[in-house]
Amino acid sequence: MTDKLDRRKKYTRMVLKDSLMALLKKKQISSITIKELCELADINRSTFYAHYSDQYDLLDSIEEEFTEDMVATLNEYNFSKEEEAYQMTEKLFEYIAEKSDICQTLLSENSDIHFQKKGMMITKQFIFKNLMIENKLDEETFEYFTIFFVSGSIHVIKKWLENGMNKTPKEMAEILNNFINKGLSDLR
Repeated sequence: MTDKLDRRKKYTRMVLKDSLMALLKKKQISSITIKELCELADINRSTFYAHYSDQYDLLDSIEEEFTEDMVATLNEYNFSKEEEAYQMTEKLFEYIAEKSDICQTLLSENSDIHFQKKGMMITKQFIFKNLMIENKLDEETFEYFTIFFVSGSIHVIKKWLENGMNKTPKEMAEILNNFINKGLSDLR
């Protein structure tokens, strides 16, 4: 009996997540109603409220699941030095390419800014973690540095997704790492 209940719960949550993702492709989270979510998912409102408090709670659940999966994937690799940061960036692009549909939706203007902030923290943790030590940066300077590069990187990722991932993850990692390590000086 419990197994059947667990399967039903999983199915309901999956259908609600899929429904929200479908609606986010068309409109902003603030414009999505519980009524239309329930209609699309073909469940009643009381079932929705048994799982989530509102559409933002559901979105947060989707974002949390995505970021946990991304962190687990990136934790499979043990990169620490600068040359290994390139490999980590490539793995990040590979992961994003694999999950491009959900990633594009979560990074869209229709979602909320929290996902981008979570993405910034993960990127900082995995890609920039050794820069402060290697470059002897004070914490405040490091904070400015990472905000600048990570927010730029997020917009590069968004543009890459919008362009239909017209470059390989390896090419994108190279572009991003060259930009981060050499800045504009090598563009001439």
